[in-house]
Amino acid sequence: MDKKTITQYQKMINSGVCWHLEGSTGRFAMDLINNGYCCLGTKGHRDFYGNYVPSRYEVKTGTKGSLLYMLNKKHERGEKWKLI
Repeated sequence: MDKKTITQYQKMINSGVCWHLEGSTGRFAMDLINNGYCCLGTKGHRDFYGNYVPSRYEVKTGTKGSLLYMLNKKHERGEKWKLI
């Protein structure tokens, strides 16, 4: 996975912008979260349709979207990690 893309998407997830762009952007962001390339943002956000997207602090530690889940996945892939 391209580190520049991951960094850009993590910033859009953190700000909540990705949840208001076209559907493919939000779906790709969720794929990155589900695969542990990114984690949820520090604040919860509403998407374009009014659905609530929780923050990384609102999900159980170690589950998809949490910081620990992302770090564990990066470790499994043998990647070094840096918080964005």
